Amino acid sequence: MPPVRSSGEPAPQPSTVGPESTPDGGPVPLPPETDNRSDPDGAAPDPRELAAQFEDEKPGRELSGPIGVLVTGTTLAIALLALWQVFSPLPQGSKFYLVIFLAGILPMVFLAYPADLRLPRRLRRADAPSDAAPTDRPGRRGPTLPDWILAGAALVSCLYPVLPVGLGEGGGGYDAFLDRQGLLVGVDVAMGTVLLILLLEACRRTTGWILPAVCVVFLGYGYYGGLLPQSWPVAHAGLDFGQIVDGLYNSDSGFYGTPLDVAATYIVLFTIYGAVLDLSGAGRFFVELSAAAFRRSRTAAGRTAVASGFLLGTVSGSGAATTVSIGAVTWPVLRRAGYPPERAGGMLAAAGVGAILSPPTLGAAAFIIAEYLGVSYLQVLGWATVPTVLYYLGILLAVEIDARRSGVRPVVIETASAGRLLARFGYHFLSLFAIVGLLAVGFSATKAVVLATVLAAVLSFLDRRHRLTPARLLAALSAGVRGVLAVSAVCAAAGIITATTTKTGLGPQAAALLVSGAQAVSSEPAVVLALTALLAAVALTLLGLAVPVTASFVIGWVIIGPALLDLGVTAPAAAMFVFYFAVLSEASPPTALAAVAAAAVTGGRLVPTMWQTLRYALPAYLIPLAFVVTPTGLGLLGIGGPQRIAVAATVAALSVAVLAVAAGGWLPGVGPAGTPERIVGALAGLTLLWLEPVPVAIGAALAAVMVAGVLVRRGSAGRTGGPSAVPTVNHGEEKQ
Repeated sequence: MPPVRSSGEPAPQPSTVGPESTPDGGPVPLPPETDNRSDPDGAAPDPRELAAQFEDEKPGRELSGPIGVLVTGTTLAIALLALWQVFSPLPQGSKFYLVIFLAGILPMVFLAYPADLRLPRRLRRADAPSDAAPTDRPGRRGPTLPDWILAGAALVSCLYPVLPVGLGEGGGGYDAFLDRQGLLVGVDVAMGTVLLILLLEACRRTTGWILPAVCVVFLGYGYYGGLLPQSWPVAHAGLDFGQIVDGLYNSDSGFYGTPLDVAATYIVLFTIYGAVLDLSGAGRFFVELSAAAFRRSRTAAGRTAVASGFLLGTVSGSGAATTVSIGAVTWPVLRRAGYPPERAGGMLAAAGVGAILSPPTLGAAAFIIAEYLGVSYLQVLGWATVPTVLYYLGILLAVEIDARRSGVRPVVIETASAGRLLARFGYHFLSLFAIVGLLAVGFSATKAVVLATVLAAVLSFLDRRHRLTPARLLAALSAGVRGVLAVSAVCAAAGIITATTTKTGLGPQAAALLVSGAQAVSSEPAVVLALTALLAAVALTLLGLAVPVTASFVIGWVIIGPALLDLGVTAPAAAMFVFYFAVLSEASPPTALAAVAAAAVTGGRLVPTMWQTLRYALPAYLIPLAFVVTPTGLGLLGIGGPQRIAVAATVAALSVAVLAVAAGGWLPGVGPAGTPERIVGALAGLTLLWLEPVPVAIGAALAAVMVAGVLVRRGSAGRTGGPSAVPTVNHGEEKQ
């Protein structure tokens, strides 16, 4: 099996193969299972290292020796504390737990993530080598003296609110600290300022410069907003520095607000669950099962990639990581089937991003939705179910169309039968079913995931290769906490945005500006709502290009959420609207992290891969607009009774199918669609998404016109002796 390509070199053109064979005449085997370590000879890059280059967070250090033991021991202690908190919460309350949690997490960020600052060329030592060896990169070296100083400062500033030691007028323990809310003394302000600076630096180390810059802008607005002309809608009375630090350090909407609460309760537990499930062999089983289910069809390779993305989303919470994981296994098969690199990359990226949108383990922002709206996580899963089905319906239809338009060949994938795999390894699904079942009978999401983690660990002993011995179980716990370091720093920093917005009233003011912009175009309520939704979608997409998904959702909810709520949109619809567009930043040009990761795997050209990703992910951009602009659209969220749900799902599925034909240029079972038919189909699909009787009737009529046009085109081609299908695309170079 050829190695996975991770460079920009174009992939070789596939050889002509028979209908059920490889160029060698035999079935295509899946790549062997790896041990998740880099090849010492550098022949095959580790998919996890490749994924780290394209995730929202930067790759951390590889720590070993005493420092590695220290970090592992600390992360294990945090994991045990998080598990203990589920069944026996600390008597001092949840905020006390968040203080302890952040005190354990933040110092580890400075030890695990390098500063990665480059000195100006003139300041570098003249005798320093120009090209350092790979082992000398900052990401490979251990912590430096400044890192240890920052880690110590983080520990002190985080633990200061709970230390029973008096420091002048400050200190004195947790209760005394809370009693000074709104009346912080000098020591409190100093410690809060130190923690503020350290959180900004932690975000810079883990995600880059943009999120800290956004936080600084919000801080500047809080401090200098009082100097703005009071006639401006966004002007406020102004906050002094002590008030800002008090809102961040000693309130429920700052550092220790809902985002960090979600990270310390839900995200860390689900990350541990994903690590346990991964080490138990579930990831490999999901890929093999997907291959076995479709191994004898023309679209087996494409269907396998899509199904693998959906199933692997239970293990990975990152679109880029899921893309690389499924690409490392399925790209050689896709290449043998004849998929061009760009089209295969778009399919892999769309499937990877879809994993974050799919139950039962959605992205981190889904847990924030549950906390903000005060609903159970099971309700959020219910809201995401129909959109998930529609999303993957759109991808699968695009796969079917591409298989015919591009002349994809059937390829048999060498693996055991689906029945045999389910009989031997189907137990991997039990822990996933357990989460949903426990939620349904009234368990909290935290207890459900902990019990599911225990079940997954016990079931791992059914496979000798992947049994979770005590050492491997401790490694899974440590890896789970290590995976939440960056998102915890981001969530704590998101408190800067929420606290500033709350204290200044920026949310309602920004919402009023957004609505007034739509009202300047039309006074019709339906048009105003539609324009506001479009403006919000564009704003959220642009925001997601700059900051990680979790921060993008938090900012979008406090700024754009109120605008939708003011126009009568229900809270579930508004929250899911913001959630979807925050997640879709990983598929949106010009950044499109998942598409960049897919292009690195397939060797395809970057820009065409991004546009292919956009085409495959099209339903995810349009469905949120449908459940915001019309009352019937709430049926897409499972709200409004069986009849509304059935009507909305059926009409939306028809819209997705018509849009897939318009985007792909092919009507399955009939033949190619010309430009006029594709334009009519696009109008039909968009009209159907309005989900009201008159637009649905118009959209259905336009869809019928599109089908009739394709039939006429096919008949004309047959009478004139012309080709009844479009020519096969040259697989060496994608042509649009």
